[in-house]
Amino acid sequence: MIEIAESGGGVVFAVRVVPRAGRDAIEGEHAGALKVRLTAPPIENRANDALRQLLAARLNVPISAVRIVAGERSRTKRVAISGATPARILALCASPS
Repeated sequence: MIEIAESGGGVVFAVRVVPRAGRDAIEGEHAGALKVRLTAPPIENRANDALRQLLAARLNVPISAVRIVAGERSRTKRVAISGATPARILALCASPS
């Protein structure tokens, strides 16, 4: 189960990124984090930008509402999303795409 903390009108949770995947997809929960596959490589922040865009699109929030608060250079990151609820994050896990 993903550990989701509510913080200042949004949520903070862990994301496990798999860069250079065949397609962009949210795979559900893995080891307490939301597993996300990205086609972008982990070079020049491209994977981080792709992660922010994918989460913003799926949660219907502006890209500026999605921040990587820890682990910018790691596959495991802490992400803060303003305007999202824990229920919406859990819904992403329940319906992988």
